[in-house]
Amino acid sequence: MTNYHRVADWDDAYANGANIAGGERWPDAWVVPARMFRDQLKQDGRARIDLSYGERSRNRFDLFLPAAGPKGLMVFVHGGFWLRLDKSYWSHLAAGSIARGYAVAMPSYTLCPEIRVGGIVAEIGRAIEAAAREVDGAIFLAGHSAGGHLVSRMVTVTSPLPAAVLDRVKNVVSISGVHDLRPIMRTAMNASLQIDAPEARVESPALLDPAPGTRICCWVGGNERAEFLRQNALLANAWTGCGAETATVVEPDRHHFNVIDGLSDPDHPLTRTLLTA
Repeated sequence: MTNYHRVADWDDAYANGANIAGGERWPDAWVVPARMFRDQLKQDGRARIDLSYGERSRNRFDLFLPAAGPKGLMVFVHGGFWLRLDKSYWSHLAAGSIARGYAVAMPSYTLCPEIRVGGIVAEIGRAIEAAAREVDGAIFLAGHSAGGHLVSRMVTVTSPLPAAVLDRVKNVVSISGVHDLRPIMRTAMNASLQIDAPEARVESPALLDPAPGTRICCWVGGNERAEFLRQNALLANAWTGCGAETATVVEPDRHHFNVIDGLSDPDHPLTRTLLTA
């Protein structure tokens, strides 16, 4: 017998905290480790906080530096469904890349509904461009959830990145990324996001072609919602057919909030995968 599948509740399909045991601990669980890491690097003279990349109040990024001259730059873009959170929650996730000798930039960006998703895409392009002026060498992009959408969007044929910066991007890891925005239009949060069909078409990485030479890994936790597993597989599948070099990883026993923890460990497969060219 053929079993058909249809999503009946799109809000539940994208609800993470409510479907994770103890999920209410996040995002607060990130605050202390992020602050401790940031304070330690400031004490060591290896943190530059609130560097400007634009005119809006949230157009700021933090830059964390390794002990020696950086080999290159990793940029981490946070999630929160384009609606919430900022760079301060994630500082400790820079530890793995810094230990491997890379500088790490972490931008904030203007949130919906003050701006549209397409406007956030443009802001992240400017943030990466600004960070690239501070650090020479190869660039590696990582993003989580909505941040996974944003870093994937950077390596499309309609990337906001200048060609010289895009050429420096050697690898992208989209962690639990949302690569097709059309389902988000069916959720209650779209009252704030205001994604419409034209915007979904031009801002969904899965509906766009990858830039020439794109190399991307779509990484997701094995215990995540079915929609995040589907979105993860979708981009790698679509872009393989468009000439990109792609990989897909489903990390066992990880949910939407702890799937990013590996970035804090220089020897974790997530960090090692990210920093390969």
